[in-house]
Amino acid sequence: MQLIHIDLDKCNSSHACIRACPVRAITVQKNSEYPEINHDRCIGCGSCLNVCGVNAVSYLSSLDQTFELLKSKSKVAAIVDPSISGEFPDISDYRKFVEMIRKLGFDYVNEVSFGVDLVAREYKKLFSNFKGKYYITANCPSIVSYVEKFYPEMINNLSPIVTPMTATALVVRKKFGKDIKVVFIGPCVSAKDEANRHKNEKAVDAVLTFHELREMFKKANIKESTVEYSDFDEPIGYLGSLYPHSKGIISAAGLNENLIDSNIFTTDGKFNIMDAIDEFSQGTEVLKKHFNLFYNKGCLMGPGTTPDDRKFLRKSLVIDYAKKRLKDFDKKKWEKNMELYKDLDLSRSFINDDQRLEFPVEEKIEEILKSVGKSPDEKSSCNACGFRNCREFAISVGQGLALPNTCLTYSLKNKQDFIKTLKTNNEKLRNKQKELEENEKLLKSENQKIKTQSETISSLLHNLPSAAVIVDEKLKVIESNDAFVNILGDDAKLINDVIPGLIGADLKTLLPYNIYNLFNYVLQKDENVLGRDVNFNEGLLNISVFSLKQNKIAGAVFRDMYVAEVRQEEIINRVTEVIDENLKMVQKIAFSLGEGASKTEKMLNSIIETYKKVKKPED
Repeated sequence: MQLIHIDLDKCNSSHACIRACPVRAITVQKNSEYPEINHDRCIGCGSCLNVCGVNAVSYLSSLDQTFELLKSKSKVAAIVDPSISGEFPDISDYRKFVEMIRKLGFDYVNEVSFGVDLVAREYKKLFSNFKGKYYITANCPSIVSYVEKFYPEMINNLSPIVTPMTATALVVRKKFGKDIKVVFIGPCVSAKDEANRHKNEKAVDAVLTFHELREMFKKANIKESTVEYSDFDEPIGYLGSLYPHSKGIISAAGLNENLIDSNIFTTDGKFNIMDAIDEFSQGTEVLKKHFNLFYNKGCLMGPGTTPDDRKFLRKSLVIDYAKKRLKDFDKKKWEKNMELYKDLDLSRSFINDDQRLEFPVEEKIEEILKSVGKSPDEKSSCNACGFRNCREFAISVGQGLALPNTCLTYSLKNKQDFIKTLKTNNEKLRNKQKELEENEKLLKSENQKIKTQSETISSLLHNLPSAAVIVDEKLKVIESNDAFVNILGDDAKLINDVIPGLIGADLKTLLPYNIYNLFNYVLQKDENVLGRDVNFNEGLLNISVFSLKQNKIAGAVFRDMYVAEVRQEEIINRVTEVIDENLKMVQKIAFSLGEGASKTEKMLNSIIETYKKVKKPED
């Protein structure tokens, strides 16, 4: 049975339900932000229900099931927990309350207080006839489930006695017939699971919480002001009316509550019962006490009640209700009824449903504690994570039942570190933004310069008398002037009308191989080709190709040699080149001749001087 449900459409991922769960039945898996319920581990305690700020957590509703029972041909009895007196302070007289339940369609309305009295009698027998074995009371279904799942070795220490709810179902079936349908009304969610454990006479067909009962009153428009008095059906309970108090079952059993002489410890509340069961498991021979345990401060503050922290008010209402009932109580009739139902089978058994996981090794536990900033020797714990201590939290992390960020101090530290990192990064981003803004200004200025230069170059290109073209490394035209288009001919002129400047055109489709290959050479070698004469379309072109950007962009100037001005200019240039070359050659000859004459002169002078020196002795 899946008692608890999480509506993920409502869930805000606060993880409050995770921290509230005492057995880690609610977890968040890696790569997920939403909690999930492991129903096998759930003990139905309801701790997760009232901590969710958006009401995303709910429990299994029995409203439809109950309405169906009331519509059926079967007789239906309502058995009501005595804690109803603390739940409905807005109803002035309990007899009005009983009649309101009858108006819903119930044939009989009985109080569970008589079932409490029967169960209390069994506890008195069990605890008074001590035979060396200590017990834990089994009245609270969440306590029973907790032992079965997480302390299965202690199952034999659970009192083998049914709950007051089940005992009352037995009474009702004996009095009104085995075929009667029984609906329990109380403060407990885990009672829904408890009802499924039994069959036949011990069975309870449906379990309503007080909150669900209020919904039924609202749907049926039943109010206190519209009904008369009506009392519970017989048999009526005695001190069982005190059952909502944690020690109520002890009082009903007439067991000794004296601190010195009593052999019973009573406690309630999540952490208290967990500590109690843990200590009980470690050594009952040292404690030498029976344990009377309730999860939710007795039945006064169960998860099926209206959320209200005024537990002392509820206690007062329960005591006042018991006093009123006992004022004119017919004890002899009660004793007669107790005798009448003494042969009911109130025994029960339990289920070994071990849900424990293997403990991580000590090194792993210490590693987890260190990772969340806790010392392995640290004894204190803030309990904000929902665990009794940091070590228990580390064990759950090691078992995969909790994530490190479940630790609020660790999570807050991470958030603070994250905030610091964000602030630092934001400051860096602001500085970077300023830098980018400055760069943007510079780029705008540079772009404007480039644009101006580009426009100037483009203007110069188009005003050149010679044909000019600029291409990229794929020989695609970047820009060309009209003179270049005119050299190419009529087809190029047609293309130019559609795409001015032939921009994007493939040079290989416009010029023959021997010409466009000059561009390839310049782009690959990064060497200029100057003044190359090439025949083209029955004409003669003088071509110079320049590398404008290494291996990326090349430009060329084409001069039509058959144009008179070009021809005349070219003839003059070429004659000038020939004259210059001849002059250079003459200069070289003259220089050579000059050097030779000088050497000859020096040689002749040397001979003459030698001759003169030889001639003198003869004189």
